[in-house]
Amino acid sequence: MDFPWGVPYGWYFVGYADELKPGDVKPLRYFEREQVLFRNEDGELGMLDAHCPHLGAHIGYGGKVNGKSVACPFHGWEFRPDGFCSAIPYAKKFPPIAKREPLLHSYPVKEAANVIWAWYHPENIEPIFDVVDYPEYTDPAWNNTMRYEWIAYTSPQEEAENAVDIAHFQFVHGAPGVPEGKAVYEGHVRRSRSDGRFEVMNENGEMEVFESHVQTIANGAGQKITTLEAKLKVWLMVLLTPIKRNLTEIRFSYAYPKQEPGSALEKEYFDYCERIAGETGLLADLPIFNNKVHRTNPLIVDGDGDILRYRQWFSQFYAGDDVPQQMAAE
Repeated sequence: MDFPWGVPYGWYFVGYADELKPGDVKPLRYFEREQVLFRNEDGELGMLDAHCPHLGAHIGYGGKVNGKSVACPFHGWEFRPDGFCSAIPYAKKFPPIAKREPLLHSYPVKEAANVIWAWYHPENIEPIFDVVDYPEYTDPAWNNTMRYEWIAYTSPQEEAENAVDIAHFQFVHGAPGVPEGKAVYEGHVRRSRSDGRFEVMNENGEMEVFESHVQTIANGAGQKITTLEAKLKVWLMVLLTPIKRNLTEIRFSYAYPKQEPGSALEKEYFDYCERIAGETGLLADLPIFNNKVHRTNPLIVDGDGDILRYRQWFSQFYAGDDVPQQMAAE
């Protein structure tokens, strides 16, 4: 499937912070480009376009950290996190251009919620909003080890649109009666909340009633978190990173209060998270994503949810000629 737009700008997942140690070098492929991600010996992150300006080697394959820089595996040229060349080991003269300007494009990177975020903008504009940190993902009293990932023929816009397409929950996920909730759009942020009550049979065969509170905050195109508070208390961060305009990495990262190992409640948390990611959750969406086409002018009916308002809000994350003109068919 192709889309009438390019890659939206914003902050995107490029790695988990606890999985990249000082000295690590990792090849990446995002935003229709190739990159190298590294953490230098001081712990500073760097993300650069991958191919050395000398003779084109991919620094992510065989490159090594040397002090504050990453060294190309081909001829040992070294690059700082800002893209400037810091050393050419065998050269007697340093090229004047290397003194004046960076030789590799560098991406703004930062750590928050145990995620390494990279800012992408097709016109290389500096960040115009920030990522949101969720301390639960680094709190030792919370479990943050349940992580899932998939690759789908979709885009961040299409995947995230699922949350406002309330009618699909009945047919794809077997969950009729999903409340639409209240949505608020504020600049680059979309917030929605729904409250309700549900019944669960306990181990004694008695029905228990729980209050349910579900809130979703989308912070730009690449960071979304849903907090689910009922019998269980679960944070779900949905991380969408475009590999190219029609291919996207989808990640689920959970956080919830740690439970006694081996306890019934620990298993209940585990099973709950598995269901959201499993056959009745995201896995059920993948065949749709991988085989659908995008309707620029969809025939929307009552009960479909806030799809058109959502698309209008999301359109702000496209730059230049990529801004889609979308409207409803009549």
